[in-house]
Amino acid sequence: MDDQLQKFMFAAAPVRGEIVSLRNTWQEVLTRRQYPVAVRDILGEMMAACALLSANLKFDGTMIMQIFGDGPIKMLVVQCSSNLTMRATAKIASEFDETLSDSLSFVELLNASGHGRCVITLDPHDKLPGQQPYQGIVPLSSQDGPLQSIAAVLEHYMHHSEQLDTRLWLAANTERAVGMLLQKLPGDGGIIPHSGDHDADTWERVCVLGGTLSQKELLQEEPQTLFRRLFWQENVQHFAPTLTRFECSCSRERVGSMLKMLGHDEVESVIAEQGRVEIHCEYCNQRYEFDPVDVAQLFAATEVASGVAPATGQRH
Repeated sequence: MDDQLQKFMFAAAPVRGEIVSLRNTWQEVLTRRQYPVAVRDILGEMMAACALLSANLKFDGTMIMQIFGDGPIKMLVVQCSSNLTMRATAKIASEFDETLSDSLSFVELLNASGHGRCVITLDPHDKLPGQQPYQGIVPLSSQDGPLQSIAAVLEHYMHHSEQLDTRLWLAANTERAVGMLLQKLPGDGGIIPHSGDHDADTWERVCVLGGTLSQKELLQEEPQTLFRRLFWQENVQHFAPTLTRFECSCSRERVGSMLKMLGHDEVESVIAEQGRVEIHCEYCNQRYEFDPVDVAQLFAATEVASGVAPATGQRH
């Protein structure tokens, strides 16, 4: 089955849902870098969650979900565009690269000292001059103590930052990253507009049904099977599924632009020390190498474009 995200809406109450299954998209991430099992599974769950949350946004841009940890995992990043192209990466503390235990919990991996935090950034493609992306930040802990999973962190984020009751079920392994979202919307109506037809118990009921879903079921069954198993008695409207895919936005041209922003002197100092500049994309593992000739051409092109002649070509 193709990677896809399926939206649905419960007819009798303002409750919406989504189920996402990432197979090829997730494999594209895993083939580019090997992660310890514990890191892999958390990153996969985060990728499924980012797709679920991004699909509800009505804007043309990119959602960037980051977790900054204070344990063995220093950072997790997932980016998802409004057309559901995705990429993801994780950074592990160097001392744990070869020794990270699969038995460590989410808290031990990311919030060992209680200083971990989750940052969600919405970056529209058509920003106005001077407009900054929207950013929300929440700690990996609540008043009741450390949050125990990606799902718990994002449920906490949605409740406190967006004032939306949200439930998430997430799972990942070497084959798939999958997830289901249920969300209670403001208002009374649902699809059926008559208040007499409104079922006030729908939210609680579908959350109880979702709570019967195990990670094993999420990973083994296709989304349609899960949906029928959970909600076969509910009146639900389905929407056309949306396909997902892996895509990295890096390119040699973008890397060149980044080097130009660093400045000629800074780049030349790297050339003098190492003989070349090598940039490694954390998302797709692509390496870009610039030798002294490449660097000279890069900055010569910039100087010509700005109307400034290279120093060796000036006449007095």
